Amino acid sequence: MDVGTGSGILAVWAAQAGAKRVYAIEYTDMAKHARNVVKSNGLDHIVTVIQGAVEDVELPDEDWELFGLTLEEGDNEFEEGGKKNLRVVDIIISEWMGYFLLRESMLDSLVRGRDKFLKSKTGLMLPSHATMLLAPIVDEEERRAQHNEYAASMEDWKEFAETTQNMYGVDMSCLEADFEREQKEYYILSSRWAELGTGAILAEPSIVKTYDMAVCTVEDARGVGLLPGKDGGNGIPFDFDVVGRRQDSSSSLSGPVSGFAGWFTVDFKSRTDTIGRDAAPSIPNPAYLSTGPEMGYTHWGQQVFHLPSAIPILADQTTRIQGTLEMMRTKESARLYNCRFRFSASRRKTGVEKEGAVLMQGEPAELVYQIP
Repeated sequence: MDVGTGSGILAVWAAQAGAKRVYAIEYTDMAKHARNVVKSNGLDHIVTVIQGAVEDVELPDEDWELFGLTLEEGDNEFEEGGKKNLRVVDIIISEWMGYFLLRESMLDSLVRGRDKFLKSKTGLMLPSHATMLLAPIVDEEERRAQHNEYAASMEDWKEFAETTQNMYGVDMSCLEADFEREQKEYYILSSRWAELGTGAILAEPSIVKTYDMAVCTVEDARGVGLLPGKDGGNGIPFDFDVVGRRQDSSSSLSGPVSGFAGWFTVDFKSRTDTIGRDAAPSIPNPAYLSTGPEMGYTHWGQQVFHLPSAIPILADQTTRIQGTLEMMRTKESARLYNCRFRFSASRRKTGVEKEGAVLMQGEPAELVYQIP
């Protein structure tokens, strides 16, 4: 089963790889184009495109006998409430990932589809695992460009307000605070897609969250670092050390810290959960995809969260950036997310232990970014 098939290309590849039956699920009208692609490739006897939400669709009745669809040993033909048990799918494939993994993704739909159709003990999810990563970066040219655009926008407003007052006698100053907030959210507190080089990464990336696709839940899809059922929480901790060059070194000084970058990796490997690791088929040749800077261009790139002010990096000193990250859905759309960073920066002599003497301790900061 291909969940969110789009053009149908993954479903076509599955059939070409030898699947005897493929269900390609697509909610939008792209389903009609997927049918054309399937038919044009002579695979409509194997691939059936079904339009609808994966939570709501049903399998064709005739397929049970025609293709010998079977439940796992020990499964009942009917579930509680009298509904027919549909857990006959051996593999679910899906390109569900969005920017920084979750943005505009359909993870919750995928989880519901898994729980409805996938064989619980032997079924495979591809990708099988997903990991979110975060790192501090240097990206001053882009950070400053955003600030210049913000400043230019505010200058335009000032000119507009003065013209309106002087020429037409209308005072627009009551709108200035809201306009400034909107411009700041757009230019300063919105993440940006980027294709960073490895030289932009200033510290070892930190794992934000890892998803095991065989067992993750709809609650997991709500975000990261949240309390159950809440829009906030304690966050996922991060703790970065950015080391300045030695005073006697001829190498260029790293930094400053322009912000944070987030990306993800996915694995295609054997099941690791308690139920599936012994019962499910093993994958002898696991595969791996990273959207990090080391991979060059990918569709997903990295999401960059620029700071309002850069954090300087000084020679012979280590700057520690310690804090938490929360990622939560916006109130306007379940497909869009905001990120809340709470952090502080401190400096110590390079070589001094993390909890050793501090030369400078910055004030705590809290920044909320939208991922547009």
